This record gives sequence, structure tokens and C-alpha cells, in this order.
Amino acid sequence: MKLPKIKILDEKNKILHQKSTEVTFPLTAKQKQDIKDMITYLTMSQIEEEQEKYNLRAGMGLAYVQIGVPKRIFVIVEELEDGSFKNYVVINPEIISQSEEMIFVGEGEGCLSVNREVEGIVPRCARITVKAYDETGKEYKIRVREDIAVAFQHEIDHLNGILFTERINKNNPYQNIDKMREI
Repeated sequence: MKLPKIKILDEKNKILHQKSTEVTFPLTAKQKQDIKDMITYLTMSQIEEEQEKYNLRAGMGLAYVQIGVPKRIFVIVEELEDGSFKNYVVINPEIISQSEEMIFVGEGEGCLSVNREVEGIVPRCARITVKAYDETGKEYKIRVREDIAVAFQHEIDHLNGILFTERINKNNPYQNIDKMREI
């Protein structure tokens, strides 16, 4: 695999704090290539040899705005137990239902745009149903749970100009931890 030339914006970049606009179909050749490059980058970032070779931080999700394009696209690459990868391409997502049960990532959420340690928990819904479109413009609904639900919510936040650090209570970073389940 060849590492794609992707520049991931740092949290200080103002573009990351603006709301992304809807994508129109058909996708451009550039958009299709960027999606492929984002998937390749995320896949390589989860393979230990590639991490070391290219000095990559592991990541499972990337929003289009993180590479400087404020459009409503994100990709998630999930490493499965057998070592293979499952890719999610999500365009113009909308959360249509969510669980009342709240969860948080025990070791804390991370972000390829946030290059520092962040203390605190990010409250997330344990399950969500999302309506979105694939690369061909076909609408689909997907129900995700646990870590993939967290990843979807994290990336949808990016599309709305919100970083996970803004979801942590500054005065009480572990607020309501006893009311949520750790994953």
C-alpha cells in the first residue's frame, strides 16, 4: 500500500469549526479519489508496520472537513476480529433515532486533528440510526452501536463544526460518569 498525500488539519484551523455543506450527486472524480485516499490512510494507520514506517497515529474515522473540504462526507474504517477491515462511506448523514442509554470511551476519545492528550469523557448514545447516502447517491439507513456508534457521532460532530474536546465539561471533565456505561 502507498500512503496517500493527505494533510489532516489541526484543531486550531478555523475550517474545523464551521458547519459543512450538503454534498450534491454525482460525486466529482476528486471527491471519489479523496474518499479512497481517506480509506487507505485510515487502514494503513491501523496496521502496526505501516504506523511505524510512516509515523502514523491510529485512526478509524475521518471527516472530509479534516482534509480541508467542508462537505458532509466521512469515512470510518473498522478493523474486524479476523484482521480484515470494514469501510463505511457516509454522505449527508442525519441521525434519525438514538438510544437513551449513554456510553463513553474509557481511555478517552481521540482525533487525528487533536494532537495532544485530553482529559475527560465524551457522553455518547450507545446506539443510533443514521440515514445517509453512499457514493452513488443511493439512500440507506444504518443502525450502529457501541464503538461504531461513538465513531459515527464523533464524525457527524465534525460535519457540524464540533470537536470532541468541546463535548467535555471543562469544569468537571468526568461529570455524570456514574450515569453512563464505559466501553
